[in-house]
Amino acid sequence: MTRPDGLSAYIAVTAAYWAFMLTDGALRMLVLLHFHTLGFSPVQLAYLFVLYEIAGVITNLSAGWIAARFGLTSTLYAGLGLQVLALLALARLDPGWAMGLSVAYVMVVQGASGVAKDLAKMSSKSAVKLLAPKEAGGLFRWVAWLTGSKNAVKGLGFLLGAALLAVAGFVPAVLGMAAVLAVILVAVLIGMPRGLPTGRKDARFREVFSRNRNVNWLSAARVFLFGARDVWFVVGIPVYFYAVLSDGSEAGNRAAFFTIGSFMAVWIILYGGVQAWAPRLLRAASRPQAEIVREARRWVGGLTAIIAALAVTVAAAGDPAPWLTVTLIAGLLAFGAVFAVNSSLHSYLILAFTEDKRVTMDVGFYYMANATGRLLGTVLSGASYQLAGLAGCLGTAATMAALSWICAGGLARGGTAAAARQG
Repeated sequence: MTRPDGLSAYIAVTAAYWAFMLTDGALRMLVLLHFHTLGFSPVQLAYLFVLYEIAGVITNLSAGWIAARFGLTSTLYAGLGLQVLALLALARLDPGWAMGLSVAYVMVVQGASGVAKDLAKMSSKSAVKLLAPKEAGGLFRWVAWLTGSKNAVKGLGFLLGAALLAVAGFVPAVLGMAAVLAVILVAVLIGMPRGLPTGRKDARFREVFSRNRNVNWLSAARVFLFGARDVWFVVGIPVYFYAVLSDGSEAGNRAAFFTIGSFMAVWIILYGGVQAWAPRLLRAASRPQAEIVREARRWVGGLTAIIAALAVTVAAAGDPAPWLTVTLIAGLLAFGAVFAVNSSLHSYLILAFTEDKRVTMDVGFYYMANATGRLLGTVLSGASYQLAGLAGCLGTAATMAALSWICAGGLARGGTAAAARQG
């Protein structure tokens, strides 16, 4: 196998990932706001995304093996194509269906979208390990840029989804996104450079489970890190802001859609920008890996403090008030910035801890943990909001952030793959 030109292959992979995440962010906002206006409760809204996250758990567990056996580009193309089909299927939703049937249908379509997303994500992140320059912090820079730029694009997707819902309506918005993504898929199929791994036929499924201590502890920390975000992000904050901002009229609903979409977009774009900046912030090019491991513990401690303070503030405030809305926005933006550094550290460390021959296996296992955290956060988001309001969501998030800090403490101080390998 000839090695592809690193930069051109990286650009092609990044472009495909951008296109996918733009539609992913828009679709999430479209589904959330559309079905909230149809009268779905917070728990029912959470159910719409449950199969999406379950699919992510299963897909990531198997996608690393699939990519190792059939090649990285195969899983990338499959993810893009499946997302096109999911969007087309969602456009077939009939408003006249009973609520139970509508929930079930959207859950299945979202499940297919979840499979698509994690096929694309695992392929893109694994490719960076193989393409990035090995010297002067090149791996951290390339993975941080891919992850950060992807999240900025996804943030634009949130804004795009809310805007399309308000201006064009649900079905035209979904069909338009399917058409654009299909064009991108064709362009990537034509323009992808040759040379990325095509797979090895002797890859065995049991290889997915790592014997590397650092991979396992980092994956556990990832579960609770993303649970701490999604427990307020998926349902709690959008529903809370809708209740505060909408007066029930059509104009009021549209204004609320734009405001919520704008906040979610700004949050994700900030998150992506800080992720891309993290290597420079942490001076990663001049620091040994053991110090980067220690930073992973330190930053999740700060994250826990921020979300715990917000939970206490909301619980003490009682009824919504303008000052509380401002405090929430500022606090959640601060949470997003610190969360971004944590996420960027994790995304670098998983690639640093793994070996080239195991990259798709370990990355798939790690993103299975990521999807498990998102699933846990999604389920708890609807349940905690319904039981205890926004304060309950934020308190649960603080608990999960603390658990992530405990798991990060299990990372080997040496920080190398060899030092962490067991057996």
